Amino acid sequence: MEIPVRWIDLDALGHVNNAVYLNYLEEARDRLLESSLGPEYANAVIARVEIDYRHEIARAVPHVVVSAAIESVGTSSIRSVEEIRLPDGTLSAQARTVTVIRTADGSGSRPLTSAERQALTGEG
Repeated sequence: MEIPVRWIDLDALGHVNNAVYLNYLEEARDRLLESSLGPEYANAVIARVEIDYRHEIARAVPHVVVSAAIESVGTSSIRSVEEIRLPDGTLSAQARTVTVIRTADGSGSRPLTSAERQALTGEG
């Protein structure tokens, strides 16, 4: 998906602030997981994010292209891989994220149902 680079995303040096990269990644990951899990995705929380910054995003960049894909599905966790690329295809950042689905009352994680697992993996 394309995400516009906004003025508010920039730091004093005219580069996208490192924390904003997480917002860009979140937008793509949210779209991916919400399309797979539907309303249950509202109970998802991030347990871990690992990000490698590869190339700056400067003020002149009009938008970035962000992608997300399922890497693996555990008992109660979903591992995804994500990338941010400049319009010319230059890799700006790579990330791996672990998302868990919480119980309805928010007291902890819960196992993924077989339907959720099938929606995430396409296997079944």
